[in-house]
Parts: sequence; structure tokens; C-alpha cells
Amino acid sequence: MTGVPETESVSLDLLREKMAEFAKERDWDRFHSPRNLLLALVGEVGELSEIFQWKGEVPKGLPDWKEEEKVHLGEELSDVLLYLVRLSDICGIDLGKAALRKVDLNAIKYPVTKHQCQTTTTTTNNNDGKQSS
Repeated sequence: MTGVPETESVSLDLLREKMAEFAKERDWDRFHSPRNLLLALVGEVGELSEIFQWKGEVPKGLPDWKEEEKVHLGEELSDVLLYLVRLSDICGIDLGKAALRKVDLNAIKYPVTKHQCQTTTTTTNNNDGKQSS
């Protein structure tokens, strides 16, 4: 259905092209102003938030979730991504390049040596009087 083999990753450029084509075929370009797309994006983030609203902390991988819950989550995540890609296209922003630039800026702002997670080890005495950690 997508025209992309399951083993291949999907690029932001492909999503941008698909969304532009989708909107053009339906004559929706006239509705896709930055403001309208942003408001639609915010609405989709709200729908995504509702999925997690009453679940408390959720472990990585969602091991306790039913398959249909994961499918629904994928759909809502996709809605957010697609509106973000469309918004960036309409605004003339190369989202991939902007994201990589932001990662580089964050690396400068949060250098590894300053913000690395520190683990603490406890030193205890063994019965023989020697310390171990």
C-alpha cells in the first residue's frame, strides 16, 4: 500500500512528497496555511496524549499493551509526524537538516562530560575485613 518495501526506511523527503501530493489531489493546499497546520498538529498531539493519559508510567516497548492499542498509538504518532512534515514543508524548512542542526546544538549545550549519568557504587566490608565494591 505504501510502495515502500518493509525492509527499507522511510525518509522525510518521501513523506513530504506524499503529503504534498495528497493535499494537491484533494485541492487542500488552500487550507494548508502554517496556522491551520499548526492547530491541526496540536489537536493530534492532544489525541496522542489521551492514549497515555491514565496509564501512569509505561515501560519501554509497551509489553503490557494489546496489539490494537499499539496500532492505535502508531496511527496517532503518524498523524503528528505527517502534520509536522507538512507544516515544515509549507514553511520552507528542511526538517531533517533542522533536526540534525538541533542535535548538534544540544551536544554543545549538554556536553557528555557535564551531563553524563553517574552511577554510584557502595563500598562494603566483607567478613575478612577487606573492602569490595
